Amino acid sequence: MPTKIRKVAVLGAGTMGARIAAHVANAGFPCVLLDIVPTGTPPNANQAAKNKIVSAGLEAAKKSKPAAFADASLARLITIGNFDDDIKLIADCDWVVEAVAENLEIKRSLLRKAEAVLKPSAIVTTNTSGLPVASIAEGFSPEFRRRWFGTHFFNPPRYMRLLEIIPTPDADPTAIATVSQFGDLWLGKGIVSAKDTPNFIGNRIGTFSVLNVMRVMLEMDLSIEEVDALTGTAVGWPKSATFRTIDLVGLDILGHVVGNMLRNVKDERSELKLPDFYQQMLERKLLGDKTKGGFYKKAKSAEGEQRLGIDWKTLEYRPQQKPKFAALEMAKNVEDTGERLRMLLGGDPSKEKAAKFYWTTLSDLWTYAANRIPEISDTVVEIDRAMKLGFNWEMGPFELWDAAGVEATVARMKKEGKPIAANVEKLLTSGKKSWYTDSPSSPSGKSYFDLASSSYKIVEVPAGVWSAIAAKKSNAVVKKNAGASLIDLGDGVGCIEFHSKMNSLGGDIIQLITQTLKPGGGSDNFEAFVLYNDAPNFSVGANIMALLLSIQEGEWDEVDFAIRAFQGMTQAIKFSPKPVVSAPFGMCLGGGCEINLHAAARNPHTELYMGMVEVGVGLLPGGGGCKEMTLRATNAAASIRPDGRGESVEMMEAMKRAFETIAMAKVSTSAAEAHGLNFLTDGDHVTMNRDRVLTDAKNRALEIVREGHQPPVMRSDISAPGENILATLKLGVHLMRQGEFISDHEQKIGNKVAEVLCGGAISPGTPVSEQYLLDLEREGFKSLCGEKKTQERIQFTLKTGKPLRN
Repeated sequence: MPTKIRKVAVLGAGTMGARIAAHVANAGFPCVLLDIVPTGTPPNANQAAKNKIVSAGLEAAKKSKPAAFADASLARLITIGNFDDDIKLIADCDWVVEAVAENLEIKRSLLRKAEAVLKPSAIVTTNTSGLPVASIAEGFSPEFRRRWFGTHFFNPPRYMRLLEIIPTPDADPTAIATVSQFGDLWLGKGIVSAKDTPNFIGNRIGTFSVLNVMRVMLEMDLSIEEVDALTGTAVGWPKSATFRTIDLVGLDILGHVVGNMLRNVKDERSELKLPDFYQQMLERKLLGDKTKGGFYKKAKSAEGEQRLGIDWKTLEYRPQQKPKFAALEMAKNVEDTGERLRMLLGGDPSKEKAAKFYWTTLSDLWTYAANRIPEISDTVVEIDRAMKLGFNWEMGPFELWDAAGVEATVARMKKEGKPIAANVEKLLTSGKKSWYTDSPSSPSGKSYFDLASSSYKIVEVPAGVWSAIAAKKSNAVVKKNAGASLIDLGDGVGCIEFHSKMNSLGGDIIQLITQTLKPGGGSDNFEAFVLYNDAPNFSVGANIMALLLSIQEGEWDEVDFAIRAFQGMTQAIKFSPKPVVSAPFGMCLGGGCEINLHAAARNPHTELYMGMVEVGVGLLPGGGGCKEMTLRATNAAASIRPDGRGESVEMMEAMKRAFETIAMAKVSTSAAEAHGLNFLTDGDHVTMNRDRVLTDAKNRALEIVREGHQPPVMRSDISAPGENILATLKLGVHLMRQGEFISDHEQKIGNKVAEVLCGGAISPGTPVSEQYLLDLEREGFKSLCGEKKTQERIQFTLKTGKPLRN
């Protein structure tokens, strides 16, 4: 077996196959993508005609939204062909993924053809979701069956982190380990081992959950919108909830998954099925976003675009309704999901619809999930991980049960005469009261109740998988405040963790970072630092609510102090005697982006949505972001023409890019794009697996220490772009206004950004200092704060979460 996978092939260029190939390319590996020759194509047809289907599949992946490729240029790593002429292209591939139609004979016939050209060490897997994995390779040679098992990706592969590995009785553990490691390290997947049962783990539990929700909806006479309000973020499920998610996935896709389950599964809840109205929607081709209408659709009206929702009783669309549940309104004030869940379950089900809905659906989910062990998995861990990674649940079924209280909920279920799973009885009779317990000394930080041994066992995680939560359990929290903590990661590395709401950057975070990085403030006990947290997003930027209050009260000294403090923090990061490595991921906006620009190095996750978006609220980057972009531009120009002056062509082009990045509030859609926007540098390492970001950032920090880190010295020799480039940028802004592409206020913002970036209206090439540019930033920021339109933009953003477009 190969110890490393260097080249991959995907057989089948449909929605899944083409996107699996795209994600292999995202990891930087070459990939062969093949599909059938279109029916009726003459044997002597040219290659383009024969490759029409595979070409269409790849083009669809290139155009897909959300984007399948982290960067459009990565499509170059994919070589396309057809099964008739190009099967030989897979001869040097280390891993071949079969992803053709769910037809047993089609799959077997193709695999026979592939087997004839595969090298002896090649691993072959199937992405099937509807056929028993072992049956597909039945009758094949023992050598082939040893290299054959299931790898079930979730759509879209780039974003859905679950990869279910389905071993067969003949599969070689070495082959499984090879693919698992590749999926983990290079494809960024959370690996879950599933048994070869219908729909495996994620779709088995997920399908039951959605069918049961629909059953309860009909019984309680709830609307589509009410169910989505109840099954969203209130209980830690995705914002798209139930029916919006189905629209995204496609009603036909869910119908296929449910059909497979109903045909092949006989369990205690086999009576569940898709309701009649759902079948009627399938017949009418109301399939969701792909047909521009499902449970919801958009329509144009006199007021603009309007979202409509379907009435499941009549299948007629009407304006989307806003559900009103008092319990959900109260729950918004509770930040902890577990505490929120207990509050929602604690209501009177005879009086509160929400309480009745949650108790009915969750108690059924818990019993069903518990009854699936050992049928679909051996432990609760695989089920919880599958639902978190494949369905974006914050907590899996058993973690939700722990949060609600296992002992109390089982007692309530018994009192109401509900069926009790034998496995939960086993847990409670053993004297245990929860499925999980803390295990501070382990990398995962927790243990689970193993039903086979009736004892707690450590939740094992691959080496390198780590979190701030686990680090805090096993290592000391050196100091903390309401917004941030300093955690000892060991080996002389400290982690500064944000934990404010949305990780917005307020006084607490600024103070802890600044004090920690000062000599004598805590840095003496560490050799390096990492900026990281476990939240979905690194940081949404500065706390603009606090800023707005100061502006409204006319406290301009406070505004000035706040900007100076923020600049002081970013400069402390940049000039720290101990290297600071930032580990950005998810949304990294405004001040969050500025923090990263000042770090000694960055170790981002590949899914990075980074940008300085301050112009969206009528401001400009005031924490050193403009200064850093000017430095990047002048350095880039100097690297091309070392003797060039401020007005060189190279300088002009570099400054135009920097200006457009800030003035247009550009946000990357990946780490690759962040590099293209100059937020990341060539030396920054990108981590594919979100769970490995902390470990990789720590290792990068130690590497910088070993290399002999020398902190930079604040520069005073920056060659200012000056008045000529400033005039050019302002002319561009003027033309945008003349063309009515921007408003008067946006013209002011654009001009101010240009002035700060260029160092003001001074002679090109004039030496200026970093502090000079910081002062320009601060004054520019304050001047925009005084604009009435800026205050309106801030208020609008705080209310809607979106920037105001004039």
